[in-house]
Amino acid sequence: MAASACAEAMLPVSYLFVPATRCERIAKASAAGAQAIIVDLEDAVDAAHKEAAREQLATHLQAGALKPWLRINALGTPWFEQDLALAASARARLAGVMLPKSERAQDLAAVQAQTGLPLIALVESARGIAALTELAALPGLHRLAFGSADLSRDLGCEDSWDSLLLARQAMVLHCAAAGLPAPIDGVSFVLDQPEPVRHDAARAARHGFGAKLCIHPAQIAAVHEGFAPSPAQLQWAQAVLAAAAQGEGAQRLAGQMIDRPVIERARQLLSRQLPRDL
Repeated sequence: MAASACAEAMLPVSYLFVPATRCERIAKASAAGAQAIIVDLEDAVDAAHKEAAREQLATHLQAGALKPWLRINALGTPWFEQDLALAASARARLAGVMLPKSERAQDLAAVQAQTGLPLIALVESARGIAALTELAALPGLHRLAFGSADLSRDLGCEDSWDSLLLARQAMVLHCAAAGLPAPIDGVSFVLDQPEPVRHDAARAARHGFGAKLCIHPAQIAAVHEGFAPSPAQLQWAQAVLAAAAQGEGAQRLAGQMIDRPVIERARQLLSRQLPRDL
């Protein structure tokens, strides 16, 4: 397997939000199978409770064994500076920071400089999509994430796959061009039906995304299943690699030519297999 494929295969597929007001759910989120946890100080916390949530989280992080990501409030809000100060002071107990409303590389760089932590840039505005070239070029960026709900509001369109397809594909394209891992797709709002979530995840995978944001533990298994290759895809990939092992140069399999790009695609699919216990 190529080194880049190995590195991407090790990245989380599921990123589960946990409200900062419910820090006891962090351990439960991990036990539920979430591969990454994002403690949320932004949308999940009402304005009146921001300060209390931040204080509660600071106390929890001092004793917590897990290292979650932290979604801070956006630049320009009354809570940004204090959230940033918390991230900087708790850097040893955090996996990284998610910056919402990411629109300028210089803002990301400033957060990175102050916290010393990896960053997820949550792009959820027209200005953010227009700035994808500079955002994706930021050194040390962990991943880009797609904020579908806020973006649809900004554009005045439906939060649907068809309406936001161009923006989604732009993010995938810019990540690939910049050598970044495949981006994280936005949330599905269905909580108690796994099939629509599985469908959303599989569609995101087909279009080049590598992970998905989750808002409930019940979504995790469906997301993992959606991103995992199907039995038919696995069978094809294994047959391609077996044919490639028979000789050098282009090979032939079931009437189709097997050359280097096809072999690399087969390796990508195999790298997306998930452990059976997820």
